[in-house]
Amino acid sequence: MQRKSLGLVALIVVPGLMFGLVFSILLLLAPAKPAAADCGPTVSVSINGDTKVAGYSQEQLKNAAAIMGAGKALILPVKGQMISVMVALGESGLRVLDRGDVAGPDSRGLFQQRGNDAWGSYTDRMDPTISATNFIKALQKVAGWELLEPTIAGNKVQRNADPYHYQKYWPEAVKIVQALSDGKFSLEGSGCAIPGQSGAGDDYPWKNSPTWVQAGTGPAVASPLGMFYRECVDFALWRVNQQMGSTSAPFKFLNGTFRPDGQKLGSALTWKAGWDAKGWATGKTPRVGAVVWYAPGVGGADPTFGHVAVVKEVKDNGTFVEEGYNGNPPPDDHNYYTRTVSNTVPSAFLYLPTQEEKK
Repeated sequence: MQRKSLGLVALIVVPGLMFGLVFSILLLLAPAKPAAADCGPTVSVSINGDTKVAGYSQEQLKNAAAIMGAGKALILPVKGQMISVMVALGESGLRVLDRGDVAGPDSRGLFQQRGNDAWGSYTDRMDPTISATNFIKALQKVAGWELLEPTIAGNKVQRNADPYHYQKYWPEAVKIVQALSDGKFSLEGSGCAIPGQSGAGDDYPWKNSPTWVQAGTGPAVASPLGMFYRECVDFALWRVNQQMGSTSAPFKFLNGTFRPDGQKLGSALTWKAGWDAKGWATGKTPRVGAVVWYAPGVGGADPTFGHVAVVKEVKDNGTFVEEGYNGNPPPDDHNYYTRTVSNTVPSAFLYLPTQEEKK
């Protein structure tokens, strides 16, 4: 599908002139702050014999409750409680296993902790509360864990070969913690990374705002992010803010403050340069929430300015689903779109500082 004028407009001010040329995305990361202050409340457990979660036994739910309770005792915010349950799901299916595997024959318990003196005695490793407490204490020592993808945060503790092993267990961990908690909670607006928001669909807040084209010869109005409304760069920057917990003004990540050297993000053309200036990773592997960067003319992108989008979903067949704005020719330009793309088509994927390309 040909991408004409792939929505690449950022606000660039030149003496006497204001013209938009794209620049999109974002993956800015603020320094990590104390977990309890930034990543939601610390939730208490509410479970009894009538508590049910589809697909899980009472034994599994009691083990999840023990993990959450250990987190509560250590003042671990809800995101950390979810990470802890996610890891236990990925390691043992929330069961206290009295066996290991080929990679770790001495592994035991909910977290498959090794018999290397780092995780206490055999009895400690087989105790849900003690083993969870030891896991959580190790998690809290990981610098900036609050802003890491959950699977990466878990891997920093467990150190298994695949840093994305736990990713598929995150939705279930969220479901279990929500079901066993004593009240409602939300990570949005908390300042911590919120994975999975790229699956939310067209939740762009300014979808009905006029584009710079519709503004005609008059001055175009920039969005609160400093890009022109309904351009590819504005949507991408919105998604980055959202994933990092900034969902309302004043937004954390703006066109004018993204780069440390004072330059604007600019059009999509210069997004990778912005990443390079920050020393942030780029690669060839799609990750949910990463920015998809097309150099000019690549994959049907605008021959002058290129294009940016966001990875919405990664499939197992060598493709991914991207989402964005202004990725179709008129009359469907400046609107939300999704499309399935081969992993080899984009010029690069621009990762959040906490994302790591799987080697």
